[in-house]
Amino acid sequence: MHAVHQLHQYRKSISTTTYKARGYRVIRCQLCQLAQQFCICALAPNQEHVQTTAGFVLLMHDTEVLKPSNTGKLIADIIPDSFAFLWSRTKVNPELLAVLNDEKWFPLLVFPQEYAGDDRKVFTNKVICPEGKRPLFIMLDGSWREAKKMFRKSPYLDRFPMVSFDARTAMPAVLGTCHSDSNKQVSPVGQDSRYTVRKTELEHQFSTAEVGARVLAMHGETHNAQLLDLWFDVFNFQYQKSVCQRNKGNVNALENYQSFVNKLYPNHLNMPDSAAIE
Repeated sequence: MHAVHQLHQYRKSISTTTYKARGYRVIRCQLCQLAQQFCICALAPNQEHVQTTAGFVLLMHDTEVLKPSNTGKLIADIIPDSFAFLWSRTKVNPELLAVLNDEKWFPLLVFPQEYAGDDRKVFTNKVICPEGKRPLFIMLDGSWREAKKMFRKSPYLDRFPMVSFDARTAMPAVLGTCHSDSNKQVSPVGQDSRYTVRKTELEHQFSTAEVGARVLAMHGETHNAQLLDLWFDVFNFQYQKSVCQRNKGNVNALENYQSFVNKLYPNHLNMPDSAAIE
């Protein structure tokens, strides 16, 4: 059980009412939050074999952690050093500050460059850390409206440099060759995203997991970026099996993911047959 799972349980424990998101009647796996018959936990990557120097802080809006469609948990599925905290406008979690102030980390706020002040350092191509430091990517996890509010109302994040990228060219750099031309018909959130569970009005918006994959690639961890991207495809496709609409996810998601993992960890992971996952 990782940080997002733990935060989800905590948030449910302090709820005074049942959170009734769309599809709340579905009986879900308590970890991946997919309908039980479409659970993907058996396919989850083994973090012991993921080689990474990156860490992630998922600063989550109050109800975001309760949404089954949240993709921030996919980052925590893969990256061992993932931390999750509820965001508050009026209080700063001392445990969050302790992580941000840990000397081993080089905290970086992931947000569009257009919102950065003139004197703020922004990495737009390659993330370069000071010697002896590891990148800690801070993700504001919520809807776009919520994320903008979190950005404005979190002055304790102002001291950190930012990571940003051109949304129109970002995803091809992550995907590489792990998606065949025949699988490019998937529908987007905006017109550039592959996330089909939620929709937004802006073309440049991506899911949290897609952004996580991009910043891993900017850090030079291309294998981990592709692993996260393919894991996101599996979640996206499996999630839609329980909704009353046409599945717009990648029909080859399970096959692509399993093939990539078997090549990446041929001697370490005994992956279950994807055909056994409904």
